[in-house]
Amino acid sequence: MAKIEKSIFINAPVEKVFAFMAKPENLPEIWPSLQEVRNAQPLPNGGYSYDWSYKMAGLRFDGHAEWSEFIQNQRIVDKNESGIPSTFTWVYQPEDGGTRVSVSVDYTIPGAALGKLAEPIVHKMNEQEAETVLVNLKARMEG
Repeated sequence: MAKIEKSIFINAPVEKVFAFMAKPENLPEIWPSLQEVRNAQPLPNGGYSYDWSYKMAGLRFDGHAEWSEFIQNQRIVDKNESGIPSTFTWVYQPEDGGTRVSVSVDYTIPGAALGKLAEPIVHKMNEQEAETVLVNLKARMEG
């Protein structure tokens, strides 16, 4: 299992940042490799389940996500059992009049599709993608 941890300061209130990220249909706007979010359904915990399409190393993956934890203006835990098995933990903390957004990702690189030799390269690409997502979120919230 691979792990990525990134964070960024955004000069916008937690409520604004969280409200944007709490709508799965907004994610493709800031996430270059996330090609599509569809069939978003609200869950009793306040979160969502949805289907997604993602492009990794030139290959398309389709999967299903479910927010196993949803704490308003604080935290979203997004679990994916199919496609690319992964858990995304998003944390939103007030900081200096803005928001510190942190993401931690535990994921399994689909070995059959990409091969063991490609794993270090794909992991590096995924780290860059996580950084890009946060930078894009910052630009969207501060713009």
